[in-house]
Amino acid sequence: MTDTTDTRNRSKEFTIVRVFDATREVIWRAWTDPDEAPYWLHPRGVSSPREHIDFDVREGGTYSYTMVNDADGEKYPTAGTYLELREPERLVFTWGDPGESVESAPLITITLDEEGESGERTRMTFRLQGFDGQPGDGFVHDGWTSAFELLEERIAR
Repeated sequence: MTDTTDTRNRSKEFTIVRVFDATREVIWRAWTDPDEAPYWLHPRGVSSPREHIDFDVREGGTYSYTMVNDADGEKYPTAGTYLELREPERLVFTWGDPGESVESAPLITITLDEEGESGERTRMTFRLQGFDGQPGDGFVHDGWTSAFELLEERIAR
């Protein structure tokens, strides 16, 4: 874990828990393989073209992707730094605008737990610190919820 002085507003956060019919390795790959991201790393009505995705998946490595509104072409660049990787159980990274500091950018923690005796299902806990969100906000919470629906559809194929 990178040692930083954390200036995120910890009173702003939300958590989404989702159970997928897939192993932890499949869900881990969805989060860390740039070839998987175009299928789900965006809400419905928005795309993440593969040519705008760059992942350097290692502690201290960075990532970037640009979401594009399918209706009007507006672009939403996103970037961050990987702070912790414990394959296939825990992934921690910053999430925000390109150029935002590691210390102030919102922080995402993904925890992947085996569900059931066979380990063929995964309970994903997604925690976003430094940003308010709630179901029905029409913004960040709903955007991630939509992305996870797309991930579920991708896994089902």
